[in-house]
Amino acid sequence: MRRAALKFVSGAALICGLSACNGEDVIQNCEVEFIILGTAQDAGSPQIGNNDDPAWKDRFLKSHATSAALVNHQSGARYLFEATPDMREQLYTLDMLAPPKTDVALGISGIFLTHAHIGHYAGLMFLGHESAGTKDLPVYAMPRMAGYLTQNGPWSQLVDFGNISLQPLSASKAAELGGSLSVTPYQVPHRDEFSETVGFEIASSHKAVLFLPDIDSWDEWENYGQTIETRLAEVDYAFLDATFYDDKELPGRDMSAIPHPRLKDSMDRFDKLPKLERDKVRFIHLNHTNPARFENSDISKEIARRGYKLAKAGQRYCLD
Repeated sequence: MRRAALKFVSGAALICGLSACNGEDVIQNCEVEFIILGTAQDAGSPQIGNNDDPAWKDRFLKSHATSAALVNHQSGARYLFEATPDMREQLYTLDMLAPPKTDVALGISGIFLTHAHIGHYAGLMFLGHESAGTKDLPVYAMPRMAGYLTQNGPWSQLVDFGNISLQPLSASKAAELGGSLSVTPYQVPHRDEFSETVGFEIASSHKAVLFLPDIDSWDEWENYGQTIETRLAEVDYAFLDATFYDDKELPGRDMSAIPHPRLKDSMDRFDKLPKLERDKVRFIHLNHTNPARFENSDISKEIARRGYKLAKAGQRYCLD
């Protein structure tokens, strides 16, 4: 079968009422698509207490925490990747772009979690009886992540009351979703205070996506039996950690204590790859201090000049 062509639409902001939230006729004859719902670091942009951020006055500069959705238009299944503190707005946006077709809770067939840092799981709070009051909504999690949710309140209440149903994941083992769709977690080095950390490879019968918003170091990943170059070779598009552009963003702080691959260093590394591999990269999970979050900044222009791309909320990728 011929490989499907990539199609996407980019929205400047995830605020419905704008054309970016009208999903009608955006992608013709697409059965499976991957939709970006947020691109910021855990706490979003602007961040609490940072009153000088221009995003307080210009809503088009606001960014939700990193999240994405996998939508199977044929079966009606919709899966979220990350349960962010912005999940209310993100689910509304998803409903506008790809309306639910099933009667499962919130129209969501499952939520995949990468790890236990606030921007990646705290949105589970909206599933409890104070809010949505869901019933047995599948939440896919690695062993430590599942144990953390089970053993610590308030998350344990979601398990005890049956709001969520924990679905176990194993490193490097695919979770089959039906219809030729699968999600494979790959464990990565990160600050694992409460859980392990993974990135996900999401595959259809035609295309595959790597979703990896948090990692400490590309070099350290080799200790886990993986390299970013190997994983890039196996996918069509890769959404990769770009929390910080360089080590100059947090004056007065030792940034070596906040290990993430610097966006600048990642580009230097990927420059050694063939253009076909470099073209797969989409940088995501930008901290509010990262100048690349501003589309017209010199840094954003430099990233584009070097041939790299930044993920944008509202982008839709046809996988099948």
